[in-house]
Amino acid sequence: MILKGKRGIISGALNDQSIAWKVAELCKAEGAEIVLTNAPISLRLGTVNELSKKLDCQLIPADATKVEDLDNLVNKSMEILGGKLDFVLHSIGMSVNIRKSKPYTDINYDWMQQSFDISAISFHKMMQSLWKADAMNEWGSILALSYIGAQRVFPHYHEMSEAKSLLESFARSFGYHFGVRNHVRVNTISQSPTPTTAGSGIKGFEEFLNYAEKMSPIGNAPAEDCAKYCVSLFSDYTRYVTLQNLYHDGGFSNMGMSGMMMEIGD
Repeated sequence: MILKGKRGIISGALNDQSIAWKVAELCKAEGAEIVLTNAPISLRLGTVNELSKKLDCQLIPADATKVEDLDNLVNKSMEILGGKLDFVLHSIGMSVNIRKSKPYTDINYDWMQQSFDISAISFHKMMQSLWKADAMNEWGSILALSYIGAQRVFPHYHEMSEAKSLLESFARSFGYHFGVRNHVRVNTISQSPTPTTAGSGIKGFEEFLNYAEKMSPIGNAPAEDCAKYCVSLFSDYTRYVTLQNLYHDGGFSNMGMSGMMMEIGD
C-alpha cells in the first residue's frame, strides 16, 4: 500500500493493452484514489468506461490539446478526490502520418504539427494547468511515457522521434520550476517496445519487438512491470528523482551488440 492516501490522475488508458490501464489498476491496488481521463473519441473507441466501473473511479473526458479541457480536468479532479494531487501520468501519443503510412521523407506537415501537439505539447499544457491551479501537493510526482526513439533513429517511428524528444525536454524544463516551487518531481520513462494499440500500429513493430528482445540482456520490459516502475515513482521512495529520462528497457539502451544477435549473424 505504498500509495495509501495519495490522489492522482491517470491519462491514456484505452484498453487492457495500455500501460496506463495497468498503472491505474496498480495505483488502486496500492491504496491510491484516482481519476481517469482520455479524449472523447477514445472513450467511444476504447473500453476505459469498463475500467472506470471496475476501479470505482470517475472518468473525465478531456482533449489534451485543449487548455480549457485540461483546466476543467484538473479542477474537477481535485473536487472529486477532495484535495490537491500527488501524482499525474501523461500517457498520450499519436501520429497521423504513421496511421496513414506517410513516408518520413514526404511528410504531411499539418499532421506533424498534430503529432507534436498530441504527443508532446499536451504534456506542457497539462503541467501548465496543474501549475496555474496550484494543484500538486508537496513532493508530488508527474510522469510521462517516452521511448528511446527520442535519442536514436528508428526508420518507421517517423516524427514521433522528435515528439518524444520534445516531451523529454518539457519534463526537464517544467520540472525545474515545479521542483523549486514545491518539490514536485517530473520525469519520463523510456519503456521497451510494448504491444499496445499505439505501438502495434508502427510498421515493422513485430520484427523490432523480437530484435529488442534479443538485444536486451534481460529481455523487453512488460507493460505490467512498467506500471510497477510508475507506481514506485509516484511513491515517497523516489522523492529525489527528478528531471530524468529513466530507461525501463531490460538494458537495451546500453547495448551495442548482444551475443544472441551475433549468433544470428553467423
